[in-house]
This record gives sequence, structure tokens and C-alpha cells, in this order.
Amino acid sequence: MSSTDGTPDQPAEAAERPGPPALAPETAPRTIPDRRTLLAEVWLVLWVSIAASALRSFVSLVDSLTKGTPLRQQTTTLITTYVIDRPWLDFMYQATRIGLALIPVLLVIHLLRRSGEGARTIGFDLRDWKRDLLRGAALAAGIGGVGLVFYLIAYNMGFSVRIAAVTLEGGWWNAAYPILYAAYNAIVEEVIVLAYLLHRADQLGWKPWKALGTSAFLRGAYHLYQGFGGFVGNIAMGLVFGVLYRRWRRVMPFVVAHFLIDAVAFVGYALLGGKVSWLP
Repeated sequence: MSSTDGTPDQPAEAAERPGPPALAPETAPRTIPDRRTLLAEVWLVLWVSIAASALRSFVSLVDSLTKGTPLRQQTTTLITTYVIDRPWLDFMYQATRIGLALIPVLLVIHLLRRSGEGARTIGFDLRDWKRDLLRGAALAAGIGGVGLVFYLIAYNMGFSVRIAAVTLEGGWWNAAYPILYAAYNAIVEEVIVLAYLLHRADQLGWKPWKALGTSAFLRGAYHLYQGFGGFVGNIAMGLVFGVLYRRWRRVMPFVVAHFLIDAVAFVGYALLGGKVSWLP
């Protein structure tokens, strides 16, 4: 049958069929996932970032211990040139390494935003940049100096490998790599293993000692490739950072401190390595 205008009549059930459900507005309230989902989220984030690196570092330490050569006679390099004769290709290697390592940080920010919190929840912003810089510089001066002394003692006692921090070859552009690596190390470690982990641990109801211990242990395990000195030294650093983060509730001072520590270490080694007797 047809209607008076010549168009076919629609079946009654088709006319009454409901359309697709309306999408929730962007302003809809968001909630933190349940405990089981939150725990799975934390471990997945860790295993695509710090925990994975910690496992590789453990395997590297096993390799070093089973070589039959004392640790202090072995060398590990942190920043090196991949392709000497093609700077553009070396840049691609360096940029790829740094860029891929930062993806878990973007994942953390996404997950915090999805739960209605955002990066500001962990203090990863510039709201209080002056105080962040002052606190970060003070931390870097104190912990950086102690860390250097600890490394020299551990190395001379045979508990650490020799760390050839920077062995770059090529032109002037290589001067930028130590700064870029210092920045990426600072952002990845502090955002994930310090701020995100402690923030989620609070939401999971972990006791403070458990949260601080887990964060510090992961930081130490991440540096096992340096030997036992790097492991113990970074656990101590992680405990100090963890206690202060719980007080300040901002990750930026620790990003600044970590950046300054690594930048000074990388640039200092590039300038002094092989030129002063006290530096291995």
C-alpha cells in the first residue's frame, strides 16, 4: 500500500524501532576504576615502561656477574653514536629511542584524564614553576653530589661497573643529545615510578611503607645494569624522593632535580672523561 503522496507505507514495527542511544556528554562525571581494574592498569603501565627496563637490567647484571671479569673492569655506556658516517640516520635512531620511551608517559596522562583527574593531580604542570625550580635545584645539588661520591666508592670497592656516560662521535649537534636524554630520563622515571605509582597506590589503599618501598625498589632495579652500587644508590634516592613527593604532591621538582643530575653527569663526563684521574 501507498500513502496519499505516493510513498510506500512503513511497517508499524519499523516506525516504532528506537534509534541508537545518545552518547554521554563530555561533561558527564568520570569515576576512578574499581580496585581490580586499577591494579591491572598499574601493572600494565609498569610492564610497558620501568618494570620492563628493570627486568632487562637484571638480565644485564646476570651477564656481567657470569663473565668471569670483575665488575669494575667492565664498562657500560649510556649515550653513544649509532651511525658515525650518516648523522641524519644517527639522529633518527636517537629520536626513535627517546620518542618511544616517552609513550608510557602519555599513556599515564591519558589514564589520569580518563578517570577525571589529569596531569595536575600529580603536579605535572607549570602552576608553581618558580618553587619547583628552586626545590629541584636544591635536591640536585644535595643528591647529585652524594650520588657521585657513592658511585666512586662503590666502583673502587668492586660493586659497580665503570660508567662511560657519553661516548658520542660526530659534529657539534651531538652536544644536544646529553640534554635530550637527561630530559627524557627525568620525565619517564619521575612521572611513572614516583608520581603515578604513589598516586595510584594511595587509591588502592596500600600502606605508605609498601608504596614507597615498591617505588624505590623499581627505581633501583631499573639501574641494576650499573651493578650493585647503582641499585642501592637509586633505592636511597627513591626513598628520599618518595617521602618528599608525599609532602609536596608535585612531581615537577623531582623532574627538575633528575634532569639537572643527569645533565651535569652527562656533560661533565663528556668534558672530563679520560682527562682527570679520579673519574673512572
